[in-house]
Amino acid sequence: MYTETNFKTKKALKEAVQKGDKVRLYAPGLGQPQENGREFVEGLHYPAPHTWYAQVEMKDGVVVSVK
Repeated sequence: MYTETNFKTKKALKEAVQKGDKVRLYAPGLGQPQENGREFVEGLHYPAPHTWYAQVEMKDGVVVSVK
């Protein structure tokens, strides 16, 4: 599962969420991410090596917190 924006670091993802940016997820070939609840994301986008992972909380299809 990935964020629509290809964040280079987990810190950049956290900052975007704290700023209030509407960060959304997508899952290529895996169906749809949950609208509400817990999801797990990784970055960078394929084919680059994944260098960070995060647990996020979703509300109405938008990431509201990063753990």
